[in-house]
Amino acid sequence: MGKVLVIQGAGMNMRGKAQVETFGPMTLDEINEQIEGYAEGLGMDIEMMQSNLEGEVINALYDAHDRDFDAALINPAGYTTTTGPIKAAIAQVKYPVIEVHASNPTSRGTVSNVLPVCKGAVYGFGVYGYRLALEAVKQMG
Repeated sequence: MGKVLVIQGAGMNMRGKAQVETFGPMTLDEINEQIEGYAEGLGMDIEMMQSNLEGEVINALYDAHDRDFDAALINPAGYTTTTGPIKAAIAQVKYPVIEVHASNPTSRGTVSNVLPVCKGAVYGFGVYGYRLALEAVKQMG
């Protein structure tokens, strides 16, 4: 499996700093370190990005499309309930996108608007959910 884009959505930069009771004490840097370790262990190349600006996420999805990435993982975070163009961008790219959440947003009454255009989702397993999603991508390859 070649390259996988990992997108950390709006508000992920606040992990470990706010709402620790819901999302845990890990900072985004610590989460990303774990993901990099998972990818390395699986022999996968990843590129990571975080943005609080929807257009930057969309540009990253399209850029990965143009650069022939094999898949993407997205923790939409604050974009989970978006009605904006992220959903359309995911539907347009040629690679599978898997939605990942460390917590279980459904248990809090949140319904993802992004999930219907994703290949699948992993919810509620903490940072280990990213490993599960990477393993799924590897199996698809």
